[in-house]
Amino acid sequence: MLALPPLFVDRMQRLLRDDYATFEQAVAETESPVSIRFNPGKSVIDVTAYPAVAWSGGVGFYLPQRPAFTFDPLFHAGAYYVQEAASMFLGEVIKQWIHEPVRYLDLCAAPGGKTTHALSLLPQGSLVVGNEYVKSRAAILAENVTKWGSPFSAVTHNSAAEWGAFTHCFDVIATDVPCSGEGMFRKDPEAITEWSPAAVTTCATRQREILVDVWNALRPGGLLIYSTCTYNIEENEAMIAFLAEHYDAEPLPVTVRPEWGIGGALQGDMPVYRFMPHRTQGEGLFMAVLRKPEDAVAERTPKRAGKEMAKKRGGKMPEVPSAVKQWLKHSDDYEWLFEENSVVAYPQPYAEEMLRMRRDLYFLQGGIAVATVKGRDYIPTHALALSQVFDREAFPVYEVDYCQAISYLRREAIVLPAGVPTGYVIVAYRGFPLGWVKNIGSRANNLYPQEWRIRATHMPEKTPDIVATHLP
Repeated sequence: MLALPPLFVDRMQRLLRDDYATFEQAVAETESPVSIRFNPGKSVIDVTAYPAVAWSGGVGFYLPQRPAFTFDPLFHAGAYYVQEAASMFLGEVIKQWIHEPVRYLDLCAAPGGKTTHALSLLPQGSLVVGNEYVKSRAAILAENVTKWGSPFSAVTHNSAAEWGAFTHCFDVIATDVPCSGEGMFRKDPEAITEWSPAAVTTCATRQREILVDVWNALRPGGLLIYSTCTYNIEENEAMIAFLAEHYDAEPLPVTVRPEWGIGGALQGDMPVYRFMPHRTQGEGLFMAVLRKPEDAVAERTPKRAGKEMAKKRGGKMPEVPSAVKQWLKHSDDYEWLFEENSVVAYPQPYAEEMLRMRRDLYFLQGGIAVATVKGRDYIPTHALALSQVFDREAFPVYEVDYCQAISYLRREAIVLPAGVPTGYVIVAYRGFPLGWVKNIGSRANNLYPQEWRIRATHMPEKTPDIVATHLP
């Protein structure tokens, strides 16, 4: 049984009153549910196999127990994402409020749950930029977005103030802001030791600064999605009231079903949505949707990023070989560019935006990095292997069993049978590409990214049994 901080207990008793006892029992004495989201760009499942997360947009499911995800090759292939169920409420927001392609910024995006969710559910042709200010977490975000495989994505590492320089650029900005983490006590007991009333105040101040800094980047009439994984008023209702008062932001309703158990505001009558562990099957979450006034104007000249990532180019850029372009399906839909020693394919509608981000921001990746160039050789990238638009007919594919897949993901040596063509070969498990080997005949060099390899040595007693099938 978890021991909750006395000051937290006192605050929650005043907020929940007669409802507090059942809330405390749920937090202190019950286990967190396990939930995942399947990647509709890569996989489909028998929807009767698992109970659905009703508000996820049709892609979230509960598992009966927590398997060893590290030892599931489908997890590494980007077939699904492990995500807390309550946070999948983003799916219902998208379903009800976004019906046309948009430019979408996920401002505080790591590790990537809401970014990959948006990539799955936004109208086709939408651009999703996942941003993370903390450098180490930005690398994790980039890995998860790469595994998801959408070419309509970018990953950046910038502050909210730096994004403010992109005046009226985005139709939707999601701000899952850093918070005091009260809603994660059951899932992450370490969050209990870090909690204090002072931490709540500090988080609220930081959240307000983030919203002020990024507001300029939202176009007039655009939507801001605000969320936290905490319970208190200061970081939730008070923040929505701040936006309404200072920016004339209009809180918008989201229709929810009574059986979902989603609560409303604990202060005032604004349309906000609270997930509480004694009422909903998930952790604590607060979410609200606000619309920026149509007549809003830019109020200031925001801060630019402190570094330009792209080098200036002189002369005419070389042409990307047509054979390399054929590694992607519908290759004419992309703008093909050389970026230093790489070949990158940007979706044509957003090529200019990608280039501007690369010039003005700390730009980690965008579109699909298709190849690296060494001399006259074009070497296919790991991102290409995991891309949803990779043309599987461009390279030979070698299907491995479970034990071979784990060996490959550990970056151990792979032995290919006679008859497999030499050169670059896709290693696949149950139809899902895992990455590359280079077959040189006598042996095959394992090209799985060193920094992504499985380091754990203790194998589970039984292999994970999450059933998915490849989409042709």
